[in-house]
Amino acid sequence: MADVIYDNKSQLEQVQSGLLEGETVIAVYDAIGVGTGFIGLTNRRIIIQDKSFVGKKFAITSIPYNKVSSVSVVSNKSWVGQFFSSGEIAITVGQHVYEVEFRGSEKAHHAHNLILSLAS
Repeated sequence: MADVIYDNKSQLEQVQSGLLEGETVIAVYDAIGVGTGFIGLTNRRIIIQDKSFVGKKFAITSIPYNKVSSVSVVSNKSWVGQFFSSGEIAITVGQHVYEVEFRGSEKAHHAHNLILSLAS
């Protein structure tokens, strides 16, 4: 667990409780903004907690890396020479786009690059 990057220990423990045999956690980042609670990245899949359901319900969505068709940097301003001026990424799986906003562009950059490398 020493090598795992995480923002919130309870989120890390939640991801760890649902691991498959041989699966390891790489990072768990707390997400900000509407709906998303966290994003977990393992050696096999992306795990997103979606808290946007009515009645205090939430979903844990697992996305195998081989189902990701694209990962994008989301920004509402000019990059002015910086690829990662934003702390938000969008993950496209089929027709659905999962948007995740991070607490800092470094975390978004790490998640983007990790997803891109594992989805290839």
